[in-house]
Amino acid sequence: MERMHQSPRGYLMLLGIVFGAIFVTVLGGLSSFVLSQNSAQERVTGNAKAFAMAEAGLEYYHWFLEHNPGDTTHGTGQPGPYVIDYADPEGGSAGEIELAITGNASCGQTTSIDIRSTGRPGDGSGAERTIVGRYAQPTVATYSYILNDTVWAGDDRVINGPYHSNGGIRMDGTANAEVTSSLSTWLCTSSFGCSPNQTKAGVWGDGPNEHLWNFPVPQVDFSGIAADFSSLKALAQAEGIYLPRYSSGNSNNANHWRGYHLIFNANGTVTVRRVTSTTQLSVVPVNSADEDWDRARISNESNYNTYTIPEDCGLIFVEDHAWIEGTITKKVTVVAANVTHTGVAPNAYLKGNITYAATDGTDGLAVIAEHNVLITPDSPSTMTLNGLFIAQGGAFGRNLYDCPGTYEPKNSLTILGTTVSNKRTGTQWINGCGWWGDAGYQSRIDAYDRKLASDPPPFTPIVSSDYTFVDWREE
Repeated sequence: MERMHQSPRGYLMLLGIVFGAIFVTVLGGLSSFVLSQNSAQERVTGNAKAFAMAEAGLEYYHWFLEHNPGDTTHGTGQPGPYVIDYADPEGGSAGEIELAITGNASCGQTTSIDIRSTGRPGDGSGAERTIVGRYAQPTVATYSYILNDTVWAGDDRVINGPYHSNGGIRMDGTANAEVTSSLSTWLCTSSFGCSPNQTKAGVWGDGPNEHLWNFPVPQVDFSGIAADFSSLKALAQAEGIYLPRYSSGNSNNANHWRGYHLIFNANGTVTVRRVTSTTQLSVVPVNSADEDWDRARISNESNYNTYTIPEDCGLIFVEDHAWIEGTITKKVTVVAANVTHTGVAPNAYLKGNITYAATDGTDGLAVIAEHNVLITPDSPSTMTLNGLFIAQGGAFGRNLYDCPGTYEPKNSLTILGTTVSNKRTGTQWINGCGWWGDAGYQSRIDAYDRKLASDPPPFTPIVSSDYTFVDWREE
């Protein structure tokens, strides 16, 4: 029987078809991969170019404002946005920048300028990036504390936010941000826990995070952050709320300690009562220049008025002592100062909790007192204070009352915001109750308000006259 032989050509053809299909598939996949990678690289490059152009737009308008202060129309006098060409260094155009400029004003005065810069490269990538910056003078709201005197932060303190003193600092508390002193050394006395007196470094103490301590650094100019009370009074009379002096006489007269009690309401109004009499109490004053008594406690008051806080001018000027508490529903600045009567320097008193209706940065309070900002003897045992508290010529704190007793000691004090004090501060008195223990607030937590740092209440004192970007973010 004869065996039949099959030709190998059919196998070879089949193998060629199979391997050819594999090759074409691999080649197609490789080509697709290369093309997709190339497209991805183009997108990355385009996005990088767009981002750099958006940054260039911010810097360009920064330069423009330096030469044209307050001009939010790019020199056109017309509303934006404004499209400018981004020139290629080799000639021609590399793309375009679109600028949208918005001025923020209070009481008719520009307080900051928002710049929205969008970069679009002309490379065909279709990339687009947007950066928003706020251009303003930096204010005290960028700090947790600013002091013009030597200070002792106790071991119960937790401080979140930059802490600065033009004097020396004993830091026994926990500071979670930079602690700076303008002194290289200072004399620590018994008032700061040193016996006998000792020369100490600008910042020293038992607190942790010493790597955050920095000294000496330039002083913060307290005269530079001084509010222009006369201008603020005129603005409040024209567009805000003005309360004339109700007190009379000098500090030895009971009528001198009259004033106004401001209760902020959750509906956007402020209820104002006249303080007709106060109670004199024996104290150890937090401001050593004061008398050994105070009249921070209200005895009697009468109804005066209820105001709706103007939307476009949240400024309240009290030409007298002011007691403050309540719920803040917008950006408000309260000034307690007297520009009419020589030798009269009102205090601001923090009587109750001060909180914000919203915590998204839309609400904020600044309290500026010509003399002291004091927490009253009948303050809550557990107290919350939201705001910027500025004792321009005096001290921030709470006096020491007879202890233990009706007003001493207190439980805890939480401050979200900024404390600015010309004199040494104090809300706790070590061994203030003698053998019984400490007086004042036994636990204290301080944190600066990041939202107010970039968008503070109107007329918050500045720490530098140079305009800069106080906020920067990508959209």
